[in-house]
Amino acid sequence: MTRNRQPIDGAEGQIDEGIGAFGAQPPLLDEVSAGAGAASGGLTKLPENQLICDITQSWSASGGGGISTYLKEKRRYFLENTDHRLLQIVPGPEDKITVEGRTIFAEVGAPQVWGSPNYRWINRNDAVFELLREYMPNIIESQCPWVLPWLVIRHRWKYPDTALVAGYRTDFPNAQIYRVMKDLSGHYPATFFKNVGYFYAWMTYNRFDRVYALNREAERMINKVGQRNTGVLGLGVNVDQFCPSHRDPDYRRKVGLPEGKGPLLIYAGRLDNEKRAYTLVDMFKNLPPELDAAMVLLGEGKLRESLIEQSQGLPIAFPGYITNRQQLATALASCDIYVSGMADETFGISVLEAQASGLPVVGVASGAMPERVPEGTGALGPVDDYVAMAQNVVKVWRGDYAGMRERSIALANSHNRWEQTFDQLLNVEYVEALKARDARREGAIAEPLKRALSFAS
Repeated sequence: MTRNRQPIDGAEGQIDEGIGAFGAQPPLLDEVSAGAGAASGGLTKLPENQLICDITQSWSASGGGGISTYLKEKRRYFLENTDHRLLQIVPGPEDKITVEGRTIFAEVGAPQVWGSPNYRWINRNDAVFELLREYMPNIIESQCPWVLPWLVIRHRWKYPDTALVAGYRTDFPNAQIYRVMKDLSGHYPATFFKNVGYFYAWMTYNRFDRVYALNREAERMINKVGQRNTGVLGLGVNVDQFCPSHRDPDYRRKVGLPEGKGPLLIYAGRLDNEKRAYTLVDMFKNLPPELDAAMVLLGEGKLRESLIEQSQGLPIAFPGYITNRQQLATALASCDIYVSGMADETFGISVLEAQASGLPVVGVASGAMPERVPEGTGALGPVDDYVAMAQNVVKVWRGDYAGMRERSIALANSHNRWEQTFDQLLNVEYVEALKARDARREGAIAEPLKRALSFAS
């Protein structure tokens, strides 16, 4: 299979000749991964020279979504702050392996996701198995709930020295099963299939050595399905990039909106049912005309064309999908209030970036929102209640708006740093995974021996 190869993000990097069906022997890793199989004992930090593998089923190379941002920031952290090596397996337009320093970026050729053309979905399990077998990572971190977790579980069955970590990033039985099924078939069938989803979560996540969630509510959910070795990982924000100083006073004109004295609302994300983007247009229609508001909906998705049609004659702009993070930072800083109807947010990087940009948040009292938007930094209302959301926009704009801006900035600056995120990931989440791996291996040896001794006696 021919491969197109180039350095990551334009940086100078080695060009990997690939592996297995991807080419020849991988570079940088010709020595056995140090630390593989070593007892973790009373570890307090990650052993030296570990090879960590990130694997995600669906992502966008050009987007600013949660997983995409996380993986890019993690690669930067590994290069600047650690001596560890990092392998990231993601879907891409074609098979391609790119090496930059101690990081390996492996793209598996995958189709685009229908309705979200900037996203791709890995459907070639054999290619993923090849990558795992050739590189033999010490720790594998799975980012998505569906097929790929079972690939890494199967890999671990064959190579039990591997420690498995999962990020429970979406309450998928509720967000992706119940809420979709409820609209199609009603509450009771949807509840049945939601419970099937939680059974799947029980089968899946109890096979991992460590699972981290992004908020306490999600951690309690994963505890309920039996996984007790859990943690809560706070994500970060680049406060140098996302800050009020990037405000562009000419932004309204640039996105085709008329000048006005009212608030400029903004949402950044997929325009689809899971994100409940339809709520935002309905909310806008219920704002009082004298508020003189306008709104920007950034992103692509299945609902975009429908929302554009519903917004005819309204001061609502649809600039599309922004691939440049600095342009996103400018867009956020140039608006006044961040709005979101998402009911199942597990962390909300976009919310944190908006707060760092000085925007109060108007959202729903569900998922991670109550943790992300404490009192005095915005307003939350019931799920799908666009009338209440409109009232909250008015309340925020006509209330202590300046105070909310200051508190939002202070909140984003207080403790949300990517350095803190990855320090915890390496020295807490990964260390606990290695301890659980050792306990699992010891149990696998001790149990048959105990049975044999019991039989002999």
